[in-house]
Amino acid sequence: MEPEPITGLEALMDAAWPAAEAEVSGGWVLRAASGVTQRANSVWPREPGLDPHELLARLREARLWYRKRRLPLIFQVFEDPRHAPLNAVLDAEGFTRQSETLVLARGGGTDSAPADPGVEISAAPSAEWLRLWWSVEGRGDDTALAVARGILERCPALYALVRDDDGLPAAVGRLAIPQGVSGGTSGGAGAGGGAGGLSGGLYCMATRPDARRRGYASRILQALLRAGDARGVGRYWLLVMASNAGARELYNRAGFHAVGRYLYRQERPKRHLTGC
Repeated sequence: MEPEPITGLEALMDAAWPAAEAEVSGGWVLRAASGVTQRANSVWPREPGLDPHELLARLREARLWYRKRRLPLIFQVFEDPRHAPLNAVLDAEGFTRQSETLVLARGGGTDSAPADPGVEISAAPSAEWLRLWWSVEGRGDDTALAVARGILERCPALYALVRDDDGLPAAVGRLAIPQGVSGGTSGGAGAGGGAGGLSGGLYCMATRPDARRRGYASRILQALLRAGDARGVGRYWLLVMASNAGARELYNRAGFHAVGRYLYRQERPKRHLTGC
């Protein structure tokens, strides 16, 4: 099954990683979660806008919203002609470009290999799952981890964990299955729906540094795909840094193909001159 266009996936991606606080302002979704992860603390320009004057007005409102929360102003901007006017305004305002990310997708249906009994699947992240994921991907203390856990648990998901020969957690992953979102239930192809109605997003793929290149990540990936198929997921997507060649190779082998990309655009901090 060929991957579908990026259209419709943005809402699913937002639902799969829901911020603690979100507010719609002029067609933009302002998201905040105490600074934990860029995605949950960035503007999703759901309706980018065309008029430069209107965009500048929206920008001022967004700047104030984030300033009140003591957070930097960051945009998650997808590669799409609709965003050209917004990018022009952000360029003029000196916003940076960083963290280029590819969106990969594939249809449902895994191979006929039997389920891997060594991969543990659960409906909630265990303490072991959280510790391993946060040790690899996390930024911050236990308070930040609690915020991150809230982000994870706001969307129905499956959590996979595989252990090494000593019984220690070696790798983890998460399959988010948004509900009640266009494309997350029985939406059509243009809305991001797959053959099975549901769409699932693969997140939090993390392997302990000393356990890498032993096939653990591949086992996690295949186990989550099988678990998703069993629950009626007909389309999958995932996000990977464009610079991560190793992960991209893993996902390509599993049948994922690029359907879009985005990057983060962050306002540069204002420097205040001091002294003589």
